[in-house]
Amino acid sequence: MKTVRAWVRLSPSGRQLNLLDPDPDAWNDADLAVGLSRTYRWGGHSAWDLPLSVAQHSLTVLAIRQAQPGAKLTRGQALRERLHDADEGFLSFDCITPVKPYLGDGYASLVARLQAAIVTRYQLPAWSADEHAQHKQADRLAAASEALNVVGWSAHDIRHTLEIETPPLSRDPLTTPVGMRAWQPWPAQLAAELFLQELTKLSAGRNGRGPAGEMEAPYP
Repeated sequence: MKTVRAWVRLSPSGRQLNLLDPDPDAWNDADLAVGLSRTYRWGGHSAWDLPLSVAQHSLTVLAIRQAQPGAKLTRGQALRERLHDADEGFLSFDCITPVKPYLGDGYASLVARLQAAIVTRYQLPAWSADEHAQHKQADRLAAASEALNVVGWSAHDIRHTLEIETPPLSRDPLTTPVGMRAWQPWPAQLAAELFLQELTKLSAGRNGRGPAGEMEAPYP
């Protein structure tokens, strides 16, 4: 019987990833950055000329998380925030949350296998209950802020239609690239470059296979 596979040829490396049985060594960081820069949030809809990439969203969530009160994030915790949606870069699909239950157990299993491969490659620490709650708070704040400033939802509709209770930010937590405006979605090439720069800093010397101890230093 023929084995069922779902291959993706990755760019820029040209490597191959089997989505149904992902090998943690099958991609490099540039492949992941490019995939996330070309995967769009909010169903690809935007009030701007370009949609918002998952790469830019991931940077936003980390910036919000770093600004939360309390102890500074370790490198491992920061890397975990940066990669919380990394599986979407290989699937080229960011499903809006209300639709996910309708995709079935097969999709959930596929995502779980990809997430496990990412955890293994980058040696991400497990979430504690408190850490995960803080992450979800940052992710919701990013979502509310994107809905208002990127997609064009009103504050009323964010609360009553999207049912996001978190008040959105008006100030973009990311440094605005030269020649662009706050909250403006970045072109894919720029999003990939900036995501890769930060991923390289966070995973320097490890790339999923180095000793875990160095990740415990505060970042940055």
